[in-house]
Amino acid sequence: MNFLTKFSLKNATAVFIISFLLIVLGLYSFSRLKIDLLPNIEFPQLSVQVVYPGASPEDVDDLVITPIEGQLKGIEGATEIQSVSYETIGIINLQFPFDTDLDRAEQQTETAIRGLELPEGAETEISRLSFGSFPIFNISLFAKGQDNIEELLNKEVIPELNKIPGINSVSVGGLKEENLQITVNNEKATAAGLSLSQIKQQIDQKILSFPAGTVNDNDINIPVRVEEKLESIEKLKSLKLTSSFNSQAPPVELKDIATIEEVSKQSEITRYNQENALSMAVTKKQDANTVEVANRVINVLKSYDDRLDYAVGFDSAAGIEKSVETLVKEGLLGALFASIAVLIFLRNFRATIIAIISIPLSLLIAAIFLAQLDISLNIMTLGGMAVAVGRVVDDSIVVIENIFRRLRKTNDPMSNELVISSTKEILRAITASTLTTIVVFLPIGFVSGITGEFFLPFALTVIFSLAASLVVAVTIVPILARFAFKKVKQEEKEGAMQRFYERVILWSLNRKVVILVLSVILLGGSFALVPGLGFTFIPDEETKLVQASVELPSSTSLERTNEVSLEVEKLFADIEDIKDVTTAVGSRDFATGIKLENRAGYILTLNENVDVSNFVKSLLQDMDNIVADVSPDATISVSELSTGGPPSNNNVSVDLFASDLEALSKAASDVEAYMNTVDSLKYVSNNFTEKQKQVVVQIDSDKADDFGVSGFQLLATISDQTKPVSVGKLTLDDINRSVQLSYDEALTSIDEIRTLTIFTANGPVEVQDIATIEEIDSVTTIQKLDGKVFARIQAQIDADNIQKVSAEVKEGVIANVDLPDGVSLESGGGSDDTVEIFQQLGLAIASAIGLVYLTMLITFGQARIPFIILSSLIFVPIGALIGLVIAREPLSVSVMIGFLMLIGIVTTNAIVLVDRINQNRNDKGMLIRESLVEAGKTRLRPILMTAFATIAALIPLALTTSSGTLISKGLAVTVIGGLTSSTLLTLVIIPVMYEIFYSRQVKREKQAN
Repeated sequence: MNFLTKFSLKNATAVFIISFLLIVLGLYSFSRLKIDLLPNIEFPQLSVQVVYPGASPEDVDDLVITPIEGQLKGIEGATEIQSVSYETIGIINLQFPFDTDLDRAEQQTETAIRGLELPEGAETEISRLSFGSFPIFNISLFAKGQDNIEELLNKEVIPELNKIPGINSVSVGGLKEENLQITVNNEKATAAGLSLSQIKQQIDQKILSFPAGTVNDNDINIPVRVEEKLESIEKLKSLKLTSSFNSQAPPVELKDIATIEEVSKQSEITRYNQENALSMAVTKKQDANTVEVANRVINVLKSYDDRLDYAVGFDSAAGIEKSVETLVKEGLLGALFASIAVLIFLRNFRATIIAIISIPLSLLIAAIFLAQLDISLNIMTLGGMAVAVGRVVDDSIVVIENIFRRLRKTNDPMSNELVISSTKEILRAITASTLTTIVVFLPIGFVSGITGEFFLPFALTVIFSLAASLVVAVTIVPILARFAFKKVKQEEKEGAMQRFYERVILWSLNRKVVILVLSVILLGGSFALVPGLGFTFIPDEETKLVQASVELPSSTSLERTNEVSLEVEKLFADIEDIKDVTTAVGSRDFATGIKLENRAGYILTLNENVDVSNFVKSLLQDMDNIVADVSPDATISVSELSTGGPPSNNNVSVDLFASDLEALSKAASDVEAYMNTVDSLKYVSNNFTEKQKQVVVQIDSDKADDFGVSGFQLLATISDQTKPVSVGKLTLDDINRSVQLSYDEALTSIDEIRTLTIFTANGPVEVQDIATIEEIDSVTTIQKLDGKVFARIQAQIDADNIQKVSAEVKEGVIANVDLPDGVSLESGGGSDDTVEIFQQLGLAIASAIGLVYLTMLITFGQARIPFIILSSLIFVPIGALIGLVIAREPLSVSVMIGFLMLIGIVTTNAIVLVDRINQNRNDKGMLIRESLVEAGKTRLRPILMTAFATIAALIPLALTTSSGTLISKGLAVTVIGGLTSSTLLTLVIIPVMYEIFYSRQVKREKQAN
């Protein structure tokens, strides 16, 4: 690459213009990068949602879910099929490996489902999951003045929001639906021989619009259309109804047997801080810029300030901006610290400025590549930049230090030849060191699962930055040095540090066995620290958002759920740690898409100084005390709100399988009770729900045939009495309304079902004459894993060593829980995935060492030299593990990535030293020991400078406690510790190993002298 230096010096103006253009393009690219919290990763998961109106969980499972599961077992690559059946709705989740072609998998799933004959009315929908599919906003809206807020939202605000590029959906909860309620007098309808179904049918007959052919008028075909309409409520009231079963019954008008009134109905209730509000959730498209979309949403709402008020309950954009600001601040601080470190060693402002010019240039060039690859600015790319700040300056430091040193040793003035020769002298060293740092990240591409996907943007950011820094070091830096150093003071004699280091080298070379033994002892001692560190995937990051829910027995009405919720909200209002509360009663769960009238959910925003873990425990107890008094059978859950980040895998689960649901339910309750007693677990949940009473009407086919009653006729009769009948939407008085039929008196007992009258051609007959009616216990949901009914009891691990806790939980369940016969147990959770990921990262580290060896073998052309350089890695674990102990950081994926980085960074120092040793021997004809001593003294300053610049740049990241940096923090601590120990000890071990590998030649040289 020496030609680049020569070209740059000859064409300095052109290089400066190119650099200026790259800066402008880099700034433009940086400004155009989409801002997000996390890399845009699409999970290898397909979700099939099935809607089968009116079906019980058993029917949904038997008639829809089970047949679909049977077909989906043939889908290529599916690793797990999990399903859940509710009343009316079923959901199937399919898991795939991360390298799966989801388009093809989705197409196969569609084809498989299309080949089934599902029950009439059953509809399926296939969807995917990604970080971008979670709502970015939850906003509470309030009316201002006399404006109708629902009309304002539907006609103006939501259409404006949907115009925003990147908006995926805008949904509003808590809306009131204007209905026309027709309440039928049961006694009068029975006397007239009419049922709700018959009334609906006759209303439908009065609303028609069909083509009836054409009329030819003067060779012109005019279409004919037959229409009949109910145009007003008055016409609806006057509608004449006749009985199809009782011909003797006289016709009656609808108003004679029913009252008709306009009513408002809410299918869900939403509040903000106990005040009624509408709740708006906004989701963005997967590739949209979260911050940009969020800002535009707020701008739209601000434009209606005079007509509505709003309060933001959950705002992912604010968290993103905070994380981005934190990482930018840590990066800038790191750059400042690195600059100070360089200045301390060089003691020259011009040289320092030239050295650190590579930081902004390298990062801006990296931004150009990130923009071209459509990689967003997130905590991983910013973390990569923050980590790279200290490393990108290394090549420039070595170049400028060598030019500066050569200039101070000569009486000749600054010239192109001196710059070229000085750069050439260390060109191979900086090229090899940069390439080794780059190649260590290549194995990340082969790490499977979310870890590989998640850290890939981080690796690419570092790679682009380092590659750019090498180009800057051999082009821009020599030019700046050429013009900056016109007159430099002559270098004084060797400093005290160099003279001390010379004595250390000579002492070590004369006591090689002692050095090697001490190295092994230090290494072994450091590994003894590992058991006490803990073992986790990614450290949990505390957020100031808590989600809570109260779930009442499944048959509970929305009104009753709301009454309980109001009591809970009073509790929240009295707790000082809670800043805001967003309430949703009967709302849709974004995770499952299910609306449950018996469930109230809350998003709590806490004050900044709150200890979330202790708060959650306290709140759970307080909620339990309140709810137990008003609804003893309610289920309460409280946990930190997940904002769609990477799975921490810090969880443990126990799966129970059985064909006997009674035994499975008991076993699940017992395991849940035991896990609640384990101190190292929190947020214990049990997916096996309670049973509810269900009335089963079993038709006697022979008796039904005798009376001429079909099953559908019986179904319609009972349905009329137990739930409203929807007529659909009618336009009456120019207003489009939902119209609903119901009786004035609801059934209150099974006996009333038995005595229901069915009108037949042979006269009226009671239900009990043709069917048996009994009450049974029925499950509210059916959950299956790979086709087998199961219960999953899951908890989050509140400890660092997740593998140890997972093993203890499994052993504890087996030892302390007496499982009923027929119930089998499997335990798992994040520990299994974490172990596999750590094994893959271990292989990645081994592969990185192999790639580094190959790179150095190609660079130096000798098989022994790479082994000498790689010996410096022996000391990496010593400082890294001590650093983790001091910082109380557990072993995690980010720590493993730190070790991966260290392979490249540590070998950089060894390469710079070994390259000088070889130059002394090959170019100057020095003896090995002389070469070692001279190289050590010459390269001492650049090695210490590059190491301490990298360490200084990472100090802000290692010390931070801000959100969005925990993934980078473990990495920074690892690199600082490992680089500190390896730098200091490498300066000793490399000369020792060099003499050992060239021991024969050393002996010959000693004999010759």
